[in-house]
Amino acid sequence: MHRFLYSPTGLLATLVGEAASSFSPILLLFTFAIVATGPTLILSRMIAPRRTPNPVKFLPMESGQVPKGEGRTHFMMQYYSFVLMFVVFDVAAIFLYAWGSSIINLPKSATLPIIGFLAVIFAAFAFALYQAGRKDIW
Repeated sequence: MHRFLYSPTGLLATLVGEAASSFSPILLLFTFAIVATGPTLILSRMIAPRRTPNPVKFLPMESGQVPKGEGRTHFMMQYYSFVLMFVVFDVAAIFLYAWGSSIINLPKSATLPIIGFLAVIFAAFAFALYQAGRKDIW
């Protein structure tokens, strides 16, 4: 029979071989990426036209115009609450979609974490509404 498979070193070698074979597609993809990227970069460097650097190219420009004034401007805080509500609803929609698409396969105890999640989301929404009502930040 196969004494090699039943010895301690044979079992270890079999497990290592199985682990290595499960990573072989990843190693093959990595090797292909290296082999395909190298010649492509070299070929593009050889074919690219040689240009002398133009000093105007390195000037700071905004739509072809030399910028004037401060580089930083004041952020309009009146939109802060709307941005905050968008982020809250966006995150809630992502998690609720994932939960709702798999609700049939979940046990009934899976509704408690989603109720907690919705409580946190509604608390964040209430904070955004509170921020929208504050006129002193506008």
